[in-house]
Amino acid sequence: MALGYKSLAISLTLLSMTGCTIIPGSHFEGIESGEQITNLEKNLDEVNIQIIDPLLIYEQKQARKSAKPISSLIGVDTSKYQYRLGAGDVLSIGVWDHPELTIPAAVQRTAEFDGFRVQKDGTITYAYAPNIQAVGRTVSEVRSELVKRLGRVIEDPQVDVKIVGFKSQKAYVTGEVKQPGVYPVSEIPLTLIDALNQAGGLTEAADWRTVTFTRGDKTEVIQLDDFYANGDISQNRLLQHGDIVHVNRNDKQKVFVLGDIKKAGSVTLNRYGLNLAEALSESGGLNENTADANGVFVLRKRNFEKTGVLADVYQLHAKNAAALVLAEQFELQPHDIVYVTSAPLARWNRVISLLLPSIASVDSVDDISAN
Repeated sequence: MALGYKSLAISLTLLSMTGCTIIPGSHFEGIESGEQITNLEKNLDEVNIQIIDPLLIYEQKQARKSAKPISSLIGVDTSKYQYRLGAGDVLSIGVWDHPELTIPAAVQRTAEFDGFRVQKDGTITYAYAPNIQAVGRTVSEVRSELVKRLGRVIEDPQVDVKIVGFKSQKAYVTGEVKQPGVYPVSEIPLTLIDALNQAGGLTEAADWRTVTFTRGDKTEVIQLDDFYANGDISQNRLLQHGDIVHVNRNDKQKVFVLGDIKKAGSVTLNRYGLNLAEALSESGGLNENTADANGVFVLRKRNFEKTGVLADVYQLHAKNAAALVLAEQFELQPHDIVYVTSAPLARWNRVISLLLPSIASVDSVDDISAN
């Protein structure tokens, strides 16, 4: 972890020595008429630069609304859910008007203690009905088999079967929940959201945006925030035996606020997110005497292999009267770098060239800490 932070610190030290202000091209204010940008760094051709304005805010909101859910599932349908018995489950069996076939309840014994346990071979044995296959069957199917068997010795048997011990199937909730542990899968459908609630909910240190869901050898990221904030039921899951729900810590949900501000450092995204205005406020704001109010930038890394873009760079003209409203509506993402430049104005390419390696340094911190 120290290596990653060291790389980031070096990049930031170089930035402070340059005294540069980023001026992103002739279409941005601050470039004299006719002035051309020459000798750009090679990777600057692969940087996407945009001004934070009402149109950008609108486009980002529309993109969030139209984002497709990660799963093709429409939602969790519990209407047809049926619990199927497994080895270790315990049944209580009674036959009406035939007390000799029903084990009397003892004062100090539980129904589970007196019940009929599904054996390892998948069967249960009852009077006049030995070796009934139970594993993989529903309670209704086992009852029908008992009625069929007992009907050979009892006229029109009225059989009552219920599960008194759910022992065969379990799901696991781990990580940043108040009560991590093993939770039984029972005749009542257990969804991912139900399991998190049974575990006491998420802790203050939890990542409220996502959880990881593992079934067998497949793991997917569930957008928990989409479920709670937007009602996206496709993010829920009906849990099965062996499923694992893991809630990560919020350690990686940070943005870095740097440059000519009063308190440089990291700001953590909480469950409600973090906008640009909040990040600047939590960092003490801009240095009034030296900071360039039009030089507030957000750098966001992109997947170069998929997009052909190294990073998005967003500029806020903070001298504009509407800047505060725009800053409040510009939502930051984990690992964003917010950088405030200093006067006097200078070419932008050198500073961005120094900032781009900082983005990679932020990612390397997480990669090293994960190992």
